[in-house]
Amino acid sequence: MSDAQDIRDLANSYAERGRMLQRSLESVYDLLRSFQVAEANGGVIDCVAVDVSWADLAEVKSLAVAPLCRQRRVGSRLVRAAIRDARRLGAKKLFALTYEKEFFSRHGFKVVHRDALPDKVWRECITCPKAYACDETAMMLKLDG
Repeated sequence: MSDAQDIRDLANSYAERGRMLQRSLESVYDLLRSFQVAEANGGVIDCVAVDVSWADLAEVKSLAVAPLCRQRRVGSRLVRAAIRDARRLGAKKLFALTYEKEFFSRHGFKVVHRDALPDKVWRECITCPKAYACDETAMMLKLDG
């Protein structure tokens, strides 16, 4: 629980640059058991969460790497960890809503039409400032096979 503020701060450092949506401390606590983190010098240096969305569907959320750790393939390790976690949970598909289309493409995710995702996915969109002008790309990775 002591990592929650660091997770929020790391994710929001990307939000400030328009690379991720803002995350409230409350939303981090809601997902806290879904997060995987790495720590150094007493603080979180990277994080990723896998959130179950539906019967066979999970979402990659808040994938963030501290600036000093970029270019060390940490993001790739995080996405692989998220894929392993989704498989362990029994998900058949893993999706991301992202501004980093090329990054997720390198890991096998394909662009999908937003309508391919169940309505439940959009529950967080109600409070998003971009709710009616969303510019994130929906991407999906099939995990079965």
